[in-house]
This record gives sequence, structure tokens and C-alpha cells, in this order.
Amino acid sequence: MKRFWALLFLMVPVFGVLTFVVAPYFNHWFPKDISEHGRVIDQLFMFILWLTGIIFVATEGALCYFAWKYDSRTNPEPAKFSHGSHTLEVVWTILPAVTLLFIAIYQMNAWADAKMRRPNIPVTAEITGRQFNWDVRYPGPDGKLHSRDDIVRVDGDIHFPSGEEVLLIIKSADVLHSFFLPNLRMKQDVVPGMEQYMWFKARDTGRYDIVCAELCGWGHYKMKGRATFEPRSEFDAWLKEKIADQKTRTVPANETEEE
Repeated sequence: MKRFWALLFLMVPVFGVLTFVVAPYFNHWFPKDISEHGRVIDQLFMFILWLTGIIFVATEGALCYFAWKYDSRTNPEPAKFSHGSHTLEVVWTILPAVTLLFIAIYQMNAWADAKMRRPNIPVTAEITGRQFNWDVRYPGPDGKLHSRDDIVRVDGDIHFPSGEEVLLIIKSADVLHSFFLPNLRMKQDVVPGMEQYMWFKARDTGRYDIVCAELCGWGHYKMKGRATFEPRSEFDAWLKEKIADQKTRTVPANETEEE
């Protein structure tokens, strides 16, 4: 048991660093990035990870060194206490404050692009979170939301055009939700009574997960959907198909559309 705690403290940074090194090889890392701005988010994350990781390893290394060197069995002298150093306390208070200020300034542009610089384009769709589903409403042929020709889906199957800016209105019908698109590095908390906006540009096509990142009740675990990103031509064809489906459901078989 001699110097056991020193070795135990040493194992923390060793296994911590090893975990981050091998995680990508076992698919325990970020999901595939398919967005135009995702690279900036990932770079910001990696910068903070490296910064905090270096400090973490240095701190744990110092802890291991002192635990090893000043073991009570090899250092029988009683501990000596002092009143500390006012200068040292000022330094280790200012350094973290300056570091946090630098990170805040460093991420301002990424935050503005994702949350403040809303593109001046028509709304692609309105997403409504409810216990426990994501509903979507697309503007119909008139290009306006909340008109009679809207396309409404409640099956969690949401389609978006790829290769162009998409602007969404995000709402909640009941409690707090969080609309999360991991592959686009986008997440928006949804507050009842408020309209939030989300915008992104996907550069790839395919089907990806939509999840709720806010604990919203007993069925939170099943509040998920699928986002399909496809070229504009396929997206428009899908919308036309859904418009035809809605007309079939709403117009009785013995009546014509004109009636």
C-alpha cells in the first residue's frame, strides 16, 4: 500500500488521455458532420478540450508528484502550515478569469453565426415539440405558413433540402424540449409560448437522427425522429407527394376538388 494513492492519482490522467485517444477508433466520438458550420463548432470544442486537458494532466501530475515525494512513511516530520501567498492567490484567480474571457471572445463569431445572424430567407418549416413527438408544418403552394394548403406531418419523418440554407421556426406545445440535430451540430431549446429560430446548411444527403436533448417527461426516451436531407428536386417531389396524400385524405371520394 506504500504510495498507493500517488499511483492511483497517476492513473486518472493516464486512463483519461488514453480514453480520448482510442475513442474515435471505436466510434465513440462525434457523429459525422454534414453541415457547413460544423467544422467551426468542432474546432472550438477541440481547442477547449486541449486547453483543459493540458491543465488537467499538469494538475494531476503535480498531485501525484507531491503524494509520492511527501509520503508520511518517508517524511516523518510534521506538516508545516503557513498563511499562504497573497500574490499566488491573485495569480491563480486572474489566470482562469483571463482564460475564460479569451474563450468567450474566441467563440463569439461561432455563436453569432449559429444564433444571431439569421438568414433573410423564407421559412422552410415549422417544428413543434410535444410529448412525445416532433411535428412539422411546411408551407404549401402559397408559400405561407398556417394557411389551408400547409403540409402537416406528425410521424417524425422530416425532410430538408441539402446544399442550401434552411430556416426553421421551433415551438413547443406543452413543456420544455430541445431540438437536437447531432450531425449538424445544432441544438435549440424550445420554450412554451416562444418562437425560436434555427438555421443551417447541410452539404451532404442522407437520413440522420433527431433527438430531444431536454428531459421532458416519462416518454422523453422515445421522442426522436429522422431528418432526411436530399437535393432540392427530390425535396420538392416529396412535398408534392404529401400534398396529394393530404388531398386524398381530406376530399371525400364522391366529391370533386371543385366541390
